[in-house]
Amino acid sequence: MRAVSAMLIPLLLTVSATAQDVRDDDSAVVDIADETEIDGGTASYYGRELAGNRTASGERFDPGQLTAAHRTLPFGSLVRVTNTANGDSVVVRINDRGPFHRGRVIDVSHAAAREIGMHRSGTARVKLALLGDD
Repeated sequence: MRAVSAMLIPLLLTVSATAQDVRDDDSAVVDIADETEIDGGTASYYGRELAGNRTASGERFDPGQLTAAHRTLPFGSLVRVTNTANGDSVVVRINDRGPFHRGRVIDVSHAAAREIGMHRSGTARVKLALLGDD
């Protein structure tokens, strides 16, 4: 019985996480079951001292929002960022360009960093998955 439970619990957790919906800025529901793994590497996060500055997309940076900077993804793209050390993930919206530090693949907001447990270390190894909009 324990062996069956040990196999089923991770499967159930995966199914429930995959079946979630996320709302983008236009209040459209995005089915996150349509994910495409796109990248992996080191993530860092924006400091609070940048709050209120304009991002490359023109909006003001708010460290409390789940946003991120990526070098090439279109503004508005939704990306799942997963911390490979602990398995925690967060969905962020791309609204800026960067990171400009060599070896980094994404800069996330402070709120997103807290969600995946990297706000104390400052960086983390992550996997990135682009969420589709069907």
